[in-house]
Amino acid sequence: MNPRKAVPAAALLAMTLMATACGAQEDRPDTGGNAPKQVVMNEQQAITRAEEIIGEAVDGMSPRPTLERMGPAPVGPCLAHDDHRPDDRVQVTLIYKLTGVPGTQAQNLVRQARDAWRKHGYVNESGEQDWETDYPSVYMRTKADDFWMNAVTGVLDRARKEGLASLKVTSPCFLPPDKASAAADPAAFEPQDADDPAARRALGHSSRIYDVLRAGSAPAQPGEGLSRVPGESGAAVHHTWSTPALPEDERLRVVERARAYFAGEGWRVRPLPTADGHPGVVAGHPEEHTVAQVVVSATGTVRVAVTTPVDGTDSAEA
Repeated sequence: MNPRKAVPAAALLAMTLMATACGAQEDRPDTGGNAPKQVVMNEQQAITRAEEIIGEAVDGMSPRPTLERMGPAPVGPCLAHDDHRPDDRVQVTLIYKLTGVPGTQAQNLVRQARDAWRKHGYVNESGEQDWETDYPSVYMRTKADDFWMNAVTGVLDRARKEGLASLKVTSPCFLPPDKASAAADPAAFEPQDADDPAARRALGHSSRIYDVLRAGSAPAQPGEGLSRVPGESGAAVHHTWSTPALPEDERLRVVERARAYFAGEGWRVRPLPTADGHPGVVAGHPEEHTVAQVVVSATGTVRVAVTTPVDGTDSAEA
């Protein structure tokens, strides 16, 4: 299927484990003439808080692992927006491998991270974990400031059931205090050639999501389509589009179709909580840095956003 035809709103976008950022919050559309609620902090505050959450997981671990930071610079643009407005928001993402312990302890370290975060009152978003599996993972978030974190067991030697635990913390999208406005110059989103490899990757995923949702697409809104997003951690291609407004029961079915598709294709999937209770999912591609969001908006449409790094093809998590 040709995504240019299937998604006319996309005008031929415009997290992870190392996807620059995986949006942990819904950016609600403007329904009353006001900009979406913004989180204001500076980059150092976000990094400090993320490091604190990592420390809370590791401090009581036994055996005590060594932290080895992974990935690019921790601060990058807030990708996969679904509110149709490019802006100056950024996110912090910190990822650490837990090294210096036997590979057979990886699962145990993931469990200890979960237990430590639970003691701090953080919410388990991954449901009840099956600890009989060789490579469990947990997804959690903080209630007060909406940081997301996960503890994952990666495969080292499947035959010996040895793994490597890693911890990831992602901040909410935030607006640095030195930014005068939440709305950036639209020129910050550069036009993107649809024949670029990253653009083809984003459009391909978007096209498959379109097929799965079976809900059609609405006329283009400002900020939707295909664009190149610059950032400190490297550029990304961003592709967004929306369905028409749907009845409530159909919105729920559409989100469930997306969740089932991502899970069936081996994407890492988690629910995407919103302040207004609208359903949504966010997923990370297992072999790329691609992140996808499918979220119900306050207007009754379902918004789809796909973000893929220009030069990233390694494994990713949402």
